[in-house]
This record gives sequence, structure tokens and C-alpha cells, in this order.
Amino acid sequence: MRKFTSITTKYALFKMTVLPYKEQEASKKEQVSQMFDNISPKYDFLNHLLSGGIDILWRKKAIKLLKAAQPKVILDIATGTGDFAIEALALKPEKIVGVDISEGMLNVGKEKIKKLGVDSIIEMQMGDSERLLFEDNTFDAVIVSFGVRNFENLEKGLTDMCRVMKSGGTCMVLEFSKPKAFPMKQLYNFYFKYILPIIGNMVSKDSSAYTYLPESVQAFPDGKDFIAIFERSGFKQTQCIPLTFGISTIYIGKK
Repeated sequence: MRKFTSITTKYALFKMTVLPYKEQEASKKEQVSQMFDNISPKYDFLNHLLSGGIDILWRKKAIKLLKAAQPKVILDIATGTGDFAIEALALKPEKIVGVDISEGMLNVGKEKIKKLGVDSIIEMQMGDSERLLFEDNTFDAVIVSFGVRNFENLEKGLTDMCRVMKSGGTCMVLEFSKPKAFPMKQLYNFYFKYILPIIGNMVSKDSSAYTYLPESVQAFPDGKDFIAIFERSGFKQTQCIPLTFGISTIYIGKK
């Protein structure tokens, strides 16, 4: 009971306090949408710059782990500019649907997909990841990279992801986590707290967005805490796979 209470308390703190624009009264969902609209023109550049390009390798690793499931119809949650959806083309699916609440991010993604000539396979649409407008048991796989951390209600979003996935389907979540071992923990915290916000602000011109990023990662229930919420949301046979000294983690669950 003590462990469950600890997880619940930590999640409640994450849900209530981590907002991009603390001076605003808008909901987290509205603020996240505004934030991504603001930074969308520079988002891809900053992603690769601030991670040293390792985010590309993380996505490739996640998609390789999904290969055995051979999903034909895939839902990409919080698709943003479509990087994870594009990477998922390696699975040779029949259809990928990307959903996001930011029109700015979707516009960038649609241009990328059009240039690649894969707009007949990847469809991008506005949508709330916590209120998915799809029938139950629609998708063979549901994937999301660096998106669940931005949910207003994490468990509600995960539960809806489970709902729209077919029985036997696979859910793949790639998300930032917190390194635990010395010296990576200290280096990571210094970089996230002092370096990343400065570079992010200089390039994106949104000082709040890259302050929100380390704050949301710090508060996010990662590792075993996330697995507990993942399983409460309906997923089973769960796995937790840390990447690059625990800087990010792949979570896998079946329905």
C-alpha cells in the first residue's frame, strides 16, 4: 500500500504543477498546444541539436523492437512533426495515423510527409490524445515518442490508447527518464537545468518551452512508477528498457 500511495502522490504532483506558462490560467492541454505552436518552426532542428542526434537512434531502436509484432495499422500519438511515424515506415505498414493537438506541429509534419511522398500511408490529423476519436480495437499498434509526459491526465490518456488498440496489439512508449548513476545523473541534471534552456530560448524565442522540458521530465513518473500506471491503464506483459544510461526509456505493453 505504501508503494502505491507513493506513486499516486508523485503522479498527482506531476499532473497539477508542471505547466509551460505558469502565469496563465489556461489548462495544461491548452498551454502545451500553444507551446508547440510557438516552437514548431524550430522544433526538429532543436530536437536534434539538443540531443546530439541521439533522439534519432532512440526512435530507430524502438521501431526495431516493434518489428516482430508486424503491425499493419498504427496510431502515432502526439505525432508532432511526424518523426516517429516516418520511422515506423520501416515496419511496412498499410496505414499510419498521426494525432496531435498542435496545428503548428502538424503543418510542419504534413510538409515533411508530402516531400517524402508518403502521404498516402501517413495521415496526420488534429486530435486530443486523451479523447481519441476512433472505435475500440482499431489499431494493431499504438506508438508515442516524448508525448505522454505532456498529457494533462496521464492515466486517462494511456487508458484511451489501450481502448483503441486491438486485442494482442502492442503499445510502444518512448519517453525521457532520469539517470540514477553517478556521474551521468549529475551531468544530465546540469545540462537540463542550465544549458538546454539557454540554447532552447535562443533558437526558439520561447523561454518557457525549454524550462518546461526539464521540469516535466523531473516530475514525470518514470521506470517502475510509469509501469504501475501503464498496467493500471489496461496493459500487460509490460517491459521497461532504459536507453543511454537512463536518459530515455522504452516502455512496451500488450493488450
